[in-house]
Amino acid sequence: MTSLSLKQIVEKALAEIGVSPKLAQPPKGRPRKTTWIAAENGLGIRHYASGRHVYIVQTRMGGRLRTITIGPASVITRHQAVMVARRVIAHALVGHDPATSRQRIRNSPRIDDFMREYWEKCSPAWKRTTQEAATGYRRCHIDGAFPEAFVDSLSEAEVTKWFVALTDRSGPSAANRCLEILRAALNKAEEWGYRIENTNPCYAVRLNRKNHRNRFLSDDELARLGAVLAKAREGDDRTEQAYASAILLLVLTGCRVSEILGLHWSDLKGVRLRLRDSKTGPRTVWLGDEARELILALPRCAKNPWIFWNWRLHRPIHTIHSPWAKFRDEARLKDVRLHDLRHTYASHAVMGRESLPMIGRLLGHTTVKSTARYAHFDDAHLLDAAETIGTAIERAMLTGRV
Repeated sequence: MTSLSLKQIVEKALAEIGVSPKLAQPPKGRPRKTTWIAAENGLGIRHYASGRHVYIVQTRMGGRLRTITIGPASVITRHQAVMVARRVIAHALVGHDPATSRQRIRNSPRIDDFMREYWEKCSPAWKRTTQEAATGYRRCHIDGAFPEAFVDSLSEAEVTKWFVALTDRSGPSAANRCLEILRAALNKAEEWGYRIENTNPCYAVRLNRKNHRNRFLSDDELARLGAVLAKAREGDDRTEQAYASAILLLVLTGCRVSEILGLHWSDLKGVRLRLRDSKTGPRTVWLGDEARELILALPRCAKNPWIFWNWRLHRPIHTIHSPWAKFRDEARLKDVRLHDLRHTYASHAVMGRESLPMIGRLLGHTTVKSTARYAHFDDAHLLDAAETIGTAIERAMLTGRV
């Protein structure tokens, strides 16, 4: 074992900077809360109900998580507390004998072993689609990425190096998603006692900037797409009709592709669709007359629960990307994605003067912030708004009335 305890290391470090170790005695009473200093692993300020604020340092030693009081924030500066905390943590890291190292290995698993434990305990509570996507990212980009690292020793430098390489190899979006998965897992590691609190190295890594597309269809583009879809729906190929109807329903409802293709006839409840599952959980989609008539016009297959059915292969339609590419080219919409139809629905609702909370309910958003991404105005509507405001101001200046 080490020759000095952590408390003795703190007292020695305080004495070297001219602070009496007696000041390190914590006040009586239960602390109200602890604020952890993100830039310094293991260093925090403990706030007591009496109004006192005390620096503490938390580290693992001998297989146990130890919390040591440094001293009151009214006497010790932030810089002094940082110096003491770093010395304590360094002492804890290098001061183990072989027996303590074996204990550390037993208490803190390697990253790959921990990820398996995390998956077994947490993934059953995730949505099926979330579980499938996250499992794919984990297997491709996280498993084996840190072969020698233990959960409690994974550093910011190691995570940053991995994240940069992953961005170059697989793109910014995939790297962001993997970092979010690893960050959530290491948060659980802290909760389960494998890591010191507030030491998650992922928080020091800045996510790649997200490139939010602002593409939505104009009235002319909608007319071209409508003509192409109408032609397909009037043809004799029932599968082609189903493809075109599914795409048209995306435009009319603003739903996601998975929400539309997953529909059962039992989900249709009068003027509503009751989605059994969506990105934000079960929700209701309200149907206009056009959307409801479109669904009711689709042919049904005996004992078949699916609304959108592939009559050629005799199975549900699971993807419409290939037919969408065909329809899109016919309508001369080369840069439009299927998800842009959702943008179109929301953007036209905003330009129709619907409120963001109302549009959020229609789209199934849980926050107005999510809906605001779809609030894109074209120049004509911006000009109308500017002219309306300018006219009102001019009238008020001339007459004193709005």
